[in-house]
Amino acid sequence: MTNLEKYYNKFCEDKRLTRRHGQVEYITSMKYIHEYLDDKKEKKVLDIGAGTGRYSVSLANEGYDVTAIELVNYNLGILKSKKSNVKAFQGNALNLSRFDENSFDITLVFGPMYHIFKFDDKVQVLNEAKRVTKKGGYILVAYCMNEYSIITYAFKKNYAVQCLKDGKIDNDFHCVCDEKDLYDYVRLEDIDKINKAVQLQRIKIVSADGPADYMRTTLNNMDEETFKIFINYHLATCERPELLGASAHTLDILQKL
Repeated sequence: MTNLEKYYNKFCEDKRLTRRHGQVEYITSMKYIHEYLDDKKEKKVLDIGAGTGRYSVSLANEGYDVTAIELVNYNLGILKSKKSNVKAFQGNALNLSRFDENSFDITLVFGPMYHIFKFDDKVQVLNEAKRVTKKGGYILVAYCMNEYSIITYAFKKNYAVQCLKDGKIDNDFHCVCDEKDLYDYVRLEDIDKINKAVQLQRIKIVSADGPADYMRTTLNNMDEETFKIFINYHLATCERPELLGASAHTLDILQKL
């Protein structure tokens, strides 16, 4: 069993997007998924790294034709237990050979880039997503952002000195991650290099959760009316470029030409 499998066997992935800070990410991501699905139920969706099916099951319940790939068997079991119409398989984002070229209208890559550390592997994941997506189709890719990690782990949790000593942060305050860290953190220029290598056109890139992860306690204490206002604020500002870098997650929306 890999460290990643051990981690997800303990981590409650199924509830992550139900907590208020996670709801911000989920609501935002679903907004943009629907924008590019155009409410046409005949469209085919591939969810790569589907976790426990938070997105794929919801989309299948709406009537879309959804296929899900998940690496971790524990998560896959929870997904299948939901008894949805999702066609779910165990698989790796690096190899989607079970699928033909140009099979899906929209492809979601919401988990894999969090846990892939080598540039060439990230390019491979995106190339595979591109291959199975129809010409003119869309690929939505989620990333964990560098400054979020620096702010929350290095400074808020007071590990900055140790991280510098251990070489986990370079002199430019870029995270230096490997498989033992489980998560990889990127900046916008890192994402741009991957897109350039794969030759995909960006439609837009948005902040999936903005300041929500920094505001967990505040969000949890909000009344429902105020929380709805916060959601409206976030959706009104999530495309602003000055807010992208410090968010916990970004959502890169790409098109296969």
